[in-house]
Amino acid sequence: MFTLLKQEGAARRGQFETVHGTIQTPVFMNVGTAAAIKGGVSSIDLKNELKTQVELCNTYHLHVRPGDEIIYKLGGLHKFMNWDKPILTDSGGFQVFSLAKLRRIKEEGVYFNSHVDGRKIFMGPEESMQIQSHLASTIAMAFDECVENPAEHSYSKASCERTTRWLERCIAEQKRLNSLEDTINKNQMLFGINQGCTYDDLRIEHMKAIRELDYCSGYAIGGLAVGEPTEVMYHVIEQVEPFMPKDKPRYLMGVGTPQNIIEAVYRGVDFFDCVMPSRNARHGTLFTWSGIIHIANKRYELDSRPVDSQCDCPCCRNFSRAYLRHLFKADEQLAGRLAVMHNLYFYNTLTEKIREALDDGRFTEFRNRYSSLLASKCED
Repeated sequence: MFTLLKQEGAARRGQFETVHGTIQTPVFMNVGTAAAIKGGVSSIDLKNELKTQVELCNTYHLHVRPGDEIIYKLGGLHKFMNWDKPILTDSGGFQVFSLAKLRRIKEEGVYFNSHVDGRKIFMGPEESMQIQSHLASTIAMAFDECVENPAEHSYSKASCERTTRWLERCIAEQKRLNSLEDTINKNQMLFGINQGCTYDDLRIEHMKAIRELDYCSGYAIGGLAVGEPTEVMYHVIEQVEPFMPKDKPRYLMGVGTPQNIIEAVYRGVDFFDCVMPSRNARHGTLFTWSGIIHIANKRYELDSRPVDSQCDCPCCRNFSRAYLRHLFKADEQLAGRLAVMHNLYFYNTLTEKIREALDDGRFTEFRNRYSSLLASKCED
């Protein structure tokens, strides 16, 4: 399913074949948590205007609203949101551990209260797989425990061992679900998740353990980008990467800035997702090929240029910095929509340009030119 087309150092250029289409990697997955991109951007926009390959939706949020059984009755997520390309569903583990104020972790799973209405919910590996099967996503993520960082080594070790046992249960349940006659997507794949906080030994041990189960179609590095220094995140990737199968995609969960993506590709990562481009856009922070712009600044009041002269997104093709600034100042909803479209287009173009650089054998040159530049303030 995954073909490694080219490699430059640890950086990889590949393609991943799925039942809903082929994904060219490295790839950024646009985050539509509740089956929609925040900012008024539809699946039609994603497909026709923004070069999106994969959309990411969330098991926990869709289980709470509108309910995975409702989505199942309507034919699955693809029909529900009118999206015919790949969808990856996050297992809900991160949300259970980050949103639930009250939770109890047991071997069978996690007992917690909904952040929406307080009702009691139980989720374990089987429940997560059942919800994701109802959603009929292309790729399901294994249910794991997201440990707070930093955490004691002893607790982290016990958590890794439990996450491995949970993965075994996820595998068994997905096999069962995929065999059922009334399952919408009988070709649903599973990605395992590597945990271990920032402990090198635990990260490596856990990666070996989940790799040896030899079922998953890909592997993710979880539990990072949660407040630890960036260099620590890069160090963990470097420790884990040699133990990740070469013939399967690697996914760094919840990352990140344009610079993070370039640096993680440099270290051998293929898949990314992050709410940052859409969240920052809704607050007027825009990414450009000359650095970061805060569009509400007064300096753009009379600026008739597009947000980025090198960008061909719907916003940059049609509107000026001055107009977009006005929309934000006037609190018009169009401001968020245009800004989100720009940032998503930028991220999808970034990974497109990374793929082109890898195809041409000039990724090192690309990294040297853009890694620091894209993290800087735009002075233009």
